[in-house]
Amino acid sequence: MLNLLLLVMILLGLYIILSLSLNLIAGYTGLLSLCHAAFYGIGAYTTAILSVHTGLSFWLLLPISGLVAAVSGVLIGLPTLRLKGDYLAIATLGFAEIVRNVLTNWDSLTGGPRGISGIKPPVLFGYTLDPLKKVNYLILVWFFVAITFFVLKRIMESRFGRALEAIREDEIAASSMGINTTKYKVVSFSIGAFFAGIAGSIFAVFIPVVVPGGFDFMLSVTILCMVVLGGMGNHIGALIGASIIYIASMLPQILGFSSIISPQFNQIIFGLILVIMMIYKPDGIVGRKKPDFEKLIGASLKKEVSR
Repeated sequence: MLNLLLLVMILLGLYIILSLSLNLIAGYTGLLSLCHAAFYGIGAYTTAILSVHTGLSFWLLLPISGLVAAVSGVLIGLPTLRLKGDYLAIATLGFAEIVRNVLTNWDSLTGGPRGISGIKPPVLFGYTLDPLKKVNYLILVWFFVAITFFVLKRIMESRFGRALEAIREDEIAASSMGINTTKYKVVSFSIGAFFAGIAGSIFAVFIPVVVPGGFDFMLSVTILCMVVLGGMGNHIGALIGASIIYIASMLPQILGFSSIISPQFNQIIFGLILVIMMIYKPDGIVGRKKPDFEKLIGASLKKEVSR
């Protein structure tokens, strides 16, 4: 029972990182992305491939995996982020399917459907973090949850974050004020992809097997639902949404009912939660915290007058 609870908390931490990073893209910048699982998979496979073939330390592979995912975010972002709404969602979905098919069919590099195994665990101060000792990974994952939350919160409190919110509220008005909307959207996309790659890297060393089936379209939809449920454009909301959806999906196993409840029951509960929320709380549990632009403009004018 304790091992199951530790496993749930570890995977929940990874989902929180994914939902926080997608919240930056979809919630704060207003870009409907359906390829977050692809960035997650790119981070996981980068760590797996380099770990098996080069033997590099996890602490070096971690930022490399994040950067590879971020670069892939730039590559998909530059040609597609001029699109909006449904068109952008379809373009990102196409990218996710390309990544999944590459992971499935490039046998010589990714191992094909069999995936990659034998990924080396992290070593910290001479101590190997054994995946069987889940407490080590619980601390590791939640340490990165805290870092992700803090960094993204600081980003959104900065001038860069205010520009992203301006793009979300009215892209034409933001552009007329001199904001390079394409550049800001690409950077936002790449930052979100970076943290998804970080989550993928941690996932790879924890399992420690990666297979392409673990990074499919439904995972992207699930992460997006976590953001929507908690409240788009709110860090606390993304955290709460991820917790509710993942814990609800694992509740039969936690309570010991998995042998008498069919797997479809989880999907029914998942759908029911979303339907109820969209009826009674369409803005999410916490809701979006809209920026008070009048207050920001007033503060700026006061600074100018004081000078």
